[in-house]
Amino acid sequence: MRERTLLRGRAGWPERFEHLQQPPQRIWIAGSARPRLPAVAVVGSRLATPAGVDIARSIGRGLAGAGAQVISGMARGIDGAAHHGAVDGGGETIAVLGCGIDVCYPAEHARLRRAILTSGCVISEEPPGTPPLKHHFPKRNRLIAALAQAVVVVEATPNSGALSTARWAVDLGREVLAVPGSIRSPQSEGTNLLIRDGARPYLGFGDLLDALPELGPLLPLPIDAKSAEQRISHRLAPELAEILTRMGSTPVLPDELAATLGLSAAVVASRLGSLELEGAILSLPGGRVARTF
Repeated sequence: MRERTLLRGRAGWPERFEHLQQPPQRIWIAGSARPRLPAVAVVGSRLATPAGVDIARSIGRGLAGAGAQVISGMARGIDGAAHHGAVDGGGETIAVLGCGIDVCYPAEHARLRRAILTSGCVISEEPPGTPPLKHHFPKRNRLIAALAQAVVVVEATPNSGALSTARWAVDLGREVLAVPGSIRSPQSEGTNLLIRDGARPYLGFGDLLDALPELGPLLPLPIDAKSAEQRISHRLAPELAEILTRMGSTPVLPDELAATLGLSAAVVASRLGSLELEGAILSLPGGRVARTF
């Protein structure tokens, strides 16, 4: 995939960067698409819950199906789920990176990165070869906010970078929506604080429509988990679909699944790996796995 350098003020420069007080002077870009409108950013915690992953993926899928670009940061958790949803929906997605565009971070998103390059693009103001240093990510967040018309924060701890993106969005006059959650959930503490401080609660696509009326003709009805399950299960081999069905709605240990199915731990581990590549499950801390819908 050809890499390009875009200079500020030259042909192809994303004009929405000019809304920033300190726009980048150049960016590096690779992929098959370029930033355009309509565009919505979907961001959130790296340590996402299964429910948060499901919501982010559903939002990404719905926006892509409606023709809107989905913008995020390709991080673990919510960001990756939003990109996956956009790819599932056959739409365009943009990953704004805190490293060089030739660096895959995190490494486990190599397959996702290839899909993003095919259906969208990756962007960075860091030169190729630049590693993902901590101080790059707050800079990256302002670019995400600038490109988007609205930012949806799905899950966020109080110190999450997603809240940095939300603050940039407010400063730029973008709409900010936040998914509410339990007051006992650390992953929802940041989003609940955003709502307390004036962000619009995101309870469904209707809230996004209220925030951006110009998207009205584009937004589809929400895609429910059952239809997502049917679509993903349809392309799975029978033995993979069986595991997905038997997993249920709560996280489970692979050894428990093996005992339930009467299969060896090695066979179950192999099939779970295939399901994770399909985006149907994710691995959680403590060794458990959970469905993404």
